[in-house]
Amino acid sequence: MKINISRDTLLKPLSAVNGIVERRHTLPILSNLLLESKQGIVSLTATDLEMQISMSAESEATEAFATTVSAKKLLDICRSLPEGSQLSLIEKDARLQVSTGRSKFNLQTLPASDYPTISKVTNSDLTIRLQQKTLRSLLRQVEFSMAQQDIRYYLNGLLLEVNGQQLHVVGTDGHRLSYVSTELSASYEKQEIILPRKTVTELVKLLEDVEDEVVIDLSPNQANFTFSNIHLISKIIDGKFPDYNRVIPVGHQNKFSINRISVLQAMQRASILSNEKYRGIRMVLGSNTLRLISSNSEQEEAEEELEVNYTGDPLDVGFNVTYLIDVLNNVQTEMVEFSLADANSSCLVTLPDNENYKYVVMPMRI
Repeated sequence: MKINISRDTLLKPLSAVNGIVERRHTLPILSNLLLESKQGIVSLTATDLEMQISMSAESEATEAFATTVSAKKLLDICRSLPEGSQLSLIEKDARLQVSTGRSKFNLQTLPASDYPTISKVTNSDLTIRLQQKTLRSLLRQVEFSMAQQDIRYYLNGLLLEVNGQQLHVVGTDGHRLSYVSTELSASYEKQEIILPRKTVTELVKLLEDVEDEVVIDLSPNQANFTFSNIHLISKIIDGKFPDYNRVIPVGHQNKFSINRISVLQAMQRASILSNEKYRGIRMVLGSNTLRLISSNSEQEEAEEELEVNYTGDPLDVGFNVTYLIDVLNNVQTEMVEFSLADANSSCLVTLPDNENYKYVVMPMRI
């Protein structure tokens, strides 16, 4: 059983599926990937039992076969070989021999029949289609707000909510919330799922900035993403996501617009002397001025003053500066808008002439 394939052709799918392979799993076979060949197509599959990625590439295969082999070792071998190398993969006696030129590697295999693949749900409730670059942009604008290992497990992921002709994507860790929305080409009944953190991270890596289509199939306990020559299956988080509409403030009267890069750089400078644990910064608003003030337990202090077009009430509000830097790093507009109510209320960050993006940060006492 033999496959002839170029190193460069194999390297892309190998790198793609490697992201989810668990290094230290109780099941040894989960550190392997499933390597299958039939009708001139080689497909590679990796799973961690929660998510599965399959990717295919063309090859010269003499006959159909399937085996499993260490994902990391095969990737390391391919990376170390010169570009343009032609590989020969031969399976024999529970070994996979990888050879090219004068290099030869014999890798241990485990039976393909033992590999725990996730089956795709055949009757999905909902199928939506988006451009790859649209989905990638949606995920990137909210993924940084997901919780990390929160006991409220439903926060360790993103909400995907389809409602009519709208797709809403929301992430929150309880201290801040990101919301982004896009219009779909058709209208659907309301449905929502929570996509796990690891799935979101892998999708952002795999999706490209192209207009090619992504087909998303949603069912009550599974989400399927098919694009390019990749098929990703993910279990979804069982739980009730918080009502984001109650968190997004309406009617904050004290508003100002500011150049995104200038306020980002000022916050980065001010954050140098903020308390390392709490990362607090004061936003002090006066007539046409915004001062950013930080201090730490060593009584060190930083102050940045920016000119803004502001005529609202004088305000002095504390926030976690990391949360503000995150949003300014992840949106791409020239200007951003800040809306505040009083010293005890959240801050709403929006983009000019864009109703589809909202970012909320809760205040903190400093």
